[in-house]
Amino acid sequence: MATELHNLSSYNASDVPNGTGKRIGIVVSEWNTNVTSKLLEGAYETLLKFGVKPEDIIIDSVPGSFELTYGAKLLIERANLHAVIALGCVIQGETPHFTFVCQSVTQGITELNLKYNIPVIFGLLTTNSLEQAKARAGGRHGNKGDEAAITALKMIALNEKYK
Repeated sequence: MATELHNLSSYNASDVPNGTGKRIGIVVSEWNTNVTSKLLEGAYETLLKFGVKPEDIIIDSVPGSFELTYGAKLLIERANLHAVIALGCVIQGETPHFTFVCQSVTQGITELNLKYNIPVIFGLLTTNSLEQAKARAGGRHGNKGDEAAITALKMIALNEKYK
């Protein structure tokens, strides 16, 4: 597993662009809130650490991970942002629902990235168990929220480089 080889919260701070003056939206799923609240906390704190002001972080929640794409679209179209981070958690169950939701969100985030001129960051945990999810939401594998925030700042810088 990739996470076994790399902690989601590890990064070289000198490689992270400063977020001063950047407006970033975060859309977070209410489903599996014991996990997604930790992802949100990680993303929020990391953005603050790199200079994004609290008033420049717009947070909205959606009922489940399937709705992340539409929530991100609304933020893109109406909130004048530099990036959007989509945070959610889908845990494998006994039915194919897991596969359909994961594929839908992956495709939806990809389409938003291609359609709009701002990065939309994929912060969806797709795990086999609650234990795996917790390990990636501030546990032994770090926090995917931290990683998503760092990715947002790096992608904003890349986007601005070619404007």
